[in-house]
Amino acid sequence: MMDDTALAVHLAETAGKILLAVRDSGLFSAKALGKAGDQTANQFLIHALREARPDDGLLSEEEKDNAERCAKSRVWIIDPLDGSREYGECRTDWAVHVALAVDGVASVGAVALPGLGLTLSSGAPQPLPPANSPLKMLVSRTRPAAEAVAVAKAMGAELLGMGSAGAKAMAVVRGEADIYLHTGGQYEWDNCAPAAVAKAAGLHVSRADGSPLQYNGENPYLPDLLICRPELAAAVLGHVKALLTQPA
Repeated sequence: MMDDTALAVHLAETAGKILLAVRDSGLFSAKALGKAGDQTANQFLIHALREARPDDGLLSEEEKDNAERCAKSRVWIIDPLDGSREYGECRTDWAVHVALAVDGVASVGAVALPGLGLTLSSGAPQPLPPANSPLKMLVSRTRPAAEAVAVAKAMGAELLGMGSAGAKAMAVVRGEADIYLHTGGQYEWDNCAPAAVAKAAGLHVSRADGSPLQYNGENPYLPDLLICRPELAAAVLGHVKALLTQPA
């Protein structure tokens, strides 16, 4: 039987191949492609996980939530297609997230970037590349958060627009950027796998106020995230705190 990390990688990579096949079929308009890919990859992942880990809980963006998962120690948290807009536009900045949270901690994660032919996992951390000069901060390519823009300005960092949360987090792991600060609202499936991979790579991973990320909550809303080089964490958190405590 595969261990948890090998299973996460295998599932993420296989779901990525399915998504590429759906996209390359030519059967869907750009508008319909995201939904078709999401649902197809989700069906594969949930059936595979229920077969491979029948006693574990499961939380998926594309599946009706079952509150029974909250009583379980081990819960798989998946996003079958993170960045459906980018996927539908045939871009490369979309991802598949497969993670295992144990007692609320993102313990195992795999993030597939099928458009790039890459999968990064918590079981095979990459050496952290040198920092960029000037620093680079990732933001949403369509809705950059005001807080991230302000922190980038304060730190003299260049803004780098990108699609999915997984693609942005993995860009920091790969050294393409140095900071990913998100304050615009996310759910557990958006960041559990990226958090596990980033933490294994030696990056700082937390909420935007520096508190730990907690998973398998009754409400899966987890609105903010900071993934950055460890030597930058104190400065980023200091700037965020200053912004949040400014008088209205």
